[in-house]
Amino acid sequence: MPDAQQRLSALSPPMLTGLLRGVEKESLRISPDGTLAATRHPEALGSALTHPHITTDFSESQLELITGVHASADACIGELTEIHQFVYRQIGHEAMWSGSMPCLLPDDDHIPIGHYGSSNLGRIKTVYRTGLAHRYGRRMQTISGVHYNFSLPDAAWAALQQADAHVGDPRDYRTDAYFALIRNFRRKSWLPLYLFGTSPAACQCFVEGRRHALQSLGSRTVYLPNATSLRMGPLGYQSDAQAALEVSFNSLASYARSLQRAMTEPYPPYEAIGLRNGDRYLQLATTLLQIENEFYGTIRPKRRIRRGERPLHALTERGVEYVEVRSLDVDPYAPVGVDAPTMHFLDAFLLHCLLSDSSPDTPDEIAEIAANQYRVAERGREAGLRLLQRGRERALADWGAEIIDDCEPFAAALDAARGGHAHRDVLAAARTALADPATTPSARVLREIEQDYGKSYFEFTHARSLQKREDLLALPFSAAQESRFRRMADESVAAQREIEASDRLPFETYRQQYLAQDLLAAMRLPAMG
Repeated sequence: MPDAQQRLSALSPPMLTGLLRGVEKESLRISPDGTLAATRHPEALGSALTHPHITTDFSESQLELITGVHASADACIGELTEIHQFVYRQIGHEAMWSGSMPCLLPDDDHIPIGHYGSSNLGRIKTVYRTGLAHRYGRRMQTISGVHYNFSLPDAAWAALQQADAHVGDPRDYRTDAYFALIRNFRRKSWLPLYLFGTSPAACQCFVEGRRHALQSLGSRTVYLPNATSLRMGPLGYQSDAQAALEVSFNSLASYARSLQRAMTEPYPPYEAIGLRNGDRYLQLATTLLQIENEFYGTIRPKRRIRRGERPLHALTERGVEYVEVRSLDVDPYAPVGVDAPTMHFLDAFLLHCLLSDSSPDTPDEIAEIAANQYRVAERGREAGLRLLQRGRERALADWGAEIIDDCEPFAAALDAARGGHAHRDVLAAARTALADPATTPSARVLREIEQDYGKSYFEFTHARSLQKREDLLALPFSAAQESRFRRMADESVAAQREIEASDRLPFETYRQQYLAQDLLAAMRLPAMG
């Protein structure tokens, strides 16, 4: 069996320059005073149901901006910038909140849930979000993040399969390799939290009525002094109900069966909510998970889905196509919430995770991974912090330095293929951040909140949000760009109307058939030994 270096040598420079990435970036729309925008999704942006680049996440006031697939980080940032420019030209005096932890929020019941029209597909999306609101509360759902999608080109997969002397189905080989990547990423997923976390503080309004262990910073801010990413800790997008789920990533079969059980077995607290109240649906199902997207995690196996198709159905039908890294905070210092150096680090890190040997996960290791995530999210910059590795404690700084060492050959290969030293530079910056926690973005955020913004997370993020709005509006935006985005918006509206006109089934029948895809997916899976 070849080692990581041998697998890396099987990839030619064109294969390495052909690595593919895309971004999904969430942002709350805010009024000029920094409160959550109460307006509907602007018509000029098109249909949130069908637009390929501009949609909404949980809330009607929570934009999700989606790039296409790109062979370079700079091209990806370029398209994300262009999408932001168009959005800002359509939302009037509103802005996009430039942090992961939310802006000033109204009472929970007044946070609007996303609306996707009258079609069965649109109603499925809205009812799912209604279920999230009942299960976890609307405030938690307003936390925003950046998702990074990563894949290798087809030629690279053929070369790797040959290097591994694997004679089976190429689709199965690729799927197994992506699950190996996922296992390795999860073991080390605390490192991106430490390096790129930018949510060490939140508005006081976010925790009103909730139990928490945060400290007060001034009168309107809560924080933890050594936190990196409250978003990824117990305060953030987490679920006590899901804590008992031990989802294994040893294979597509183990992953899918774990989720399938959670989506088919009744869960008493959610049964108590009920499925519907008269004609009004309260959730899609009374199971632990309504659908697979409800399962929280730092990384997911993904495949493009067809209209009305469930993600798990697509995976079991056609295999894994890419992975989605979900642990990035919205960067308040990056014009569009993420920058090219962060992508360069992730590319080297993910390539290391893919090509290195990956042992099976175990229930004990799954528990360790969760514990490390919480420790780094809440205490990552604490002097001498120790993490768990195979049952033993290990200093974060030492383990992190070892991971950076392991990533060096992959960064060097990417730089040799592309020219320059961008990947090695970002590893050098990571070494500095491990040696000196004061140089991390989360430390910078706290310093500026305390020193420049009267100890107010709100004032810090509000100021950055308004400045980004002005900066993006000042960039050149041609008539051709404007026309192309307007055409996409019009086409998306027409596509939504076509979907609505083609509906033939009652919603309840459609809902049952939609959820039944879980059972069809499970039937296609091989038995697990």
